[in-house]
Amino acid sequence: MHPTIFETRTPDTKVIDDSLADTKFSCFWTDDVEAQAPRHPELSGDQQVDDAVVGGGFSGLWTAIKLKTEHPDRRVVLIEAVRVGWAASGRNGGFCEASITHGEPNAESRWPNETGTLRRIGYENLDAIERFVNEHNLDVDFERNGALSVANEAYQLDWLGESEDEHVVTLDQEAVQRRIASPTFLGGEFSPSENANIHPAKLALELARHAASIGVEIYEGSPVEKLEGSAEEPIRLTIANGSAVVAERVALCTNVFPSLLKRYRFHTIPVYDYVLMTEPLTDEQLASIGWEGREGLSDLANQFHYSRLTKDNRILWGGYDAVYHAGGRIKREYEDRMESHRKLASHFFTTFPQLAGVKFSHRWAGAIDSSTRFCAFFGQAHGGRVQYVSGFTGLGVGATHFAADVMVDRFEGRVTERTELEMVKQMPLPFPPEPAASIGVNLFRWSFDRADHNGGKRNLFLKTMDAVGFGFDS
Repeated sequence: MHPTIFETRTPDTKVIDDSLADTKFSCFWTDDVEAQAPRHPELSGDQQVDDAVVGGGFSGLWTAIKLKTEHPDRRVVLIEAVRVGWAASGRNGGFCEASITHGEPNAESRWPNETGTLRRIGYENLDAIERFVNEHNLDVDFERNGALSVANEAYQLDWLGESEDEHVVTLDQEAVQRRIASPTFLGGEFSPSENANIHPAKLALELARHAASIGVEIYEGSPVEKLEGSAEEPIRLTIANGSAVVAERVALCTNVFPSLLKRYRFHTIPVYDYVLMTEPLTDEQLASIGWEGREGLSDLANQFHYSRLTKDNRILWGGYDAVYHAGGRIKREYEDRMESHRKLASHFFTTFPQLAGVKFSHRWAGAIDSSTRFCAFFGQAHGGRVQYVSGFTGLGVGATHFAADVMVDRFEGRVTERTELEMVKQMPLPFPPEPAASIGVNLFRWSFDRADHNGGKRNLFLKTMDAVGFGFDS
């Protein structure tokens, strides 16, 4: 076993301590929009509607907008348990990627005959998001500056140049350093149109604003506790306050939270991802690292980091730790894990030693709806009256738009290129119940760590899981 770069070049403890001394335990994105975030009413009384969407994140918002746009005369309601965009949609890294399959290697291993099609659809999907943002003047800090993946270890250089995506350019050490200056970057791949950086909380609020402007009714603080219905009858949704919504069609977009359809309860698990945000960099600090292209940044390790600049030149730095808590519960207390945030701070200053002295203004975490195939899957019930999507596994900002298109196609009974994809028609393997789930996830994490310390070589466990199509990732 060989130590990683982050173990051989650890920064001074005082640098880490000072950087976290005054950090606020709160999501920067949602704090940034709190003052202008509108409040929507709680749902009260019994309601008869045409279409109901459960979940006020990106997938729910896009679905509600598309349903109402296609049928302006129908009554469409969106029902959110807490507030629009408060969970994963408002607290992610803000990467809106073209890939709808959590990267091309995942598509190649699972749907080799569809890889080219999935790549094309992914770029078309990102193009459609960009058009929508521009046509409707959404204030979401949209910057389509591409994506840079870097090799921090010598063995990772062998992985460069393998992509069949014509947009991807391989960079040697000198070229990657010209884009972003770090002593750990040995080479990389750059794709100029694969990624857009956005402000995720602003995107959620702007989508909600647009949805309301076209007539979608939005209700917050209204958790749905029960779903009943059949192929012959409308669907009844029971709200925690005793109210009910009866709908002809229901889209379930509840992400990491337990599905209202019991058959899908074991198809996702909540995996906690951790994030830091720096204070705004000075002009001198920014000049020391370059980053003039403002592209999204990630590395090639199994336990990877992701990073990007904000509009006011803060650096978001997240990833590496992907923590699953036994029992699969979602708890606020799981977000406050200083061990993970200190590790992130250490890796940040290893990557950018020239920024020693920079402080982190915010630290936070969130639960990712991890699925065994690393990307979204689709389900349905009650003769197609209920459509369901989940399992985005940390890459849902762009993929939720594609998912909404799939669900609306299915509601309308349309057979399209999207609906006929094997990626859409196939269901992933479920996770096992406890305690097997905890044992399996911990074995995955241990194996990933071993691989990162062993030239990227996957052990027998990982190879076996690859062969059966069963995985774990954040």
